[in-house]
Amino acid sequence: MPFHWRWALPAWRLAMRLSRPPAGAAVEVSEHVDGRVAVRIYRPHGRASGAALLWLHGGGLMMGTPRADDWRCGSWVRELGLVVVSVRYRLAPGHPFPAALDDAHRAWRWLQGAATALTVDPTRVAVGGASAGGGLAACLAQRLRDEDGAQPSAQLLVYPMLDDRTAARRELDDAGYLVWHNRSNRAGWAAYLGEPARPKLPAYAAAARCPDLGRLAPAWIGVGDLDLFLDECRSYAQRLERSGVPVKLLEVAGAPHGFDVLAVETPLARAFAAEQAAFLRERLLAGSDPPFVV
Repeated sequence: MPFHWRWALPAWRLAMRLSRPPAGAAVEVSEHVDGRVAVRIYRPHGRASGAALLWLHGGGLMMGTPRADDWRCGSWVRELGLVVVSVRYRLAPGHPFPAALDDAHRAWRWLQGAATALTVDPTRVAVGGASAGGGLAACLAQRLRDEDGAQPSAQLLVYPMLDDRTAARRELDDAGYLVWHNRSNRAGWAAYLGEPARPKLPAYAAAARCPDLGRLAPAWIGVGDLDLFLDECRSYAQRLERSGVPVKLLEVAGAPHGFDVLAVETPLARAFAAEQAAFLRERLLAGSDPPFVV
């Protein structure tokens, strides 16, 4: 029986049920929609750190909403005093490449223009995302580098979906990956690109296809060792390092894709989140006044 992308929905719905809202009065949440820019903004009550993160949610390029990451974005606001801007990007197959990346790019430009109003230093803004959002964040960093304008200070790539060629590896189809397996992966890439693993793709369509990874922002990549994306994350980290880009690769033993969403309160997920916060603190807050922790 042929695979249909909607088969991936049960895992996504489970993740939505288990996700948590940002903590009450500590985090102010608002929506901004202006033309093609649609974002969900998380701000601290009290003095902010002056740094920000442009965030892209997961969902295999076909599903998802910023609201699903309320708990994650809210934690960075509370712990680090960041302003987090989460992009409501258009989804495939109704909106294939480059719609999602264009939306992320517009949101980046909007954030830079709104920096003063958001009390953000435009030179201290990172890009990041989880799963498909991590792949989009990596592509956005490449595109911004090539435009030679305002650059992100860091890349936070949480089990990112980087390489469409993984989907073509049929030997992975029955490997027993949890949450996001290779048939789902192939459906996601096909919805976004029309056909994964073509000999040549347009620039910025899949982060791993970029031939030159030099001059990119320092990166953090975290992935479980039971995740379908482990090999592509390892390869991308190695290529960044060879290109002279500072990179930290964290491989979490015994962890499948999205483990931190499905088991938020476990010690493993908490340690994973702490590593992300430490990276953001190092790259965005080092040398600045301590943030107001609420």
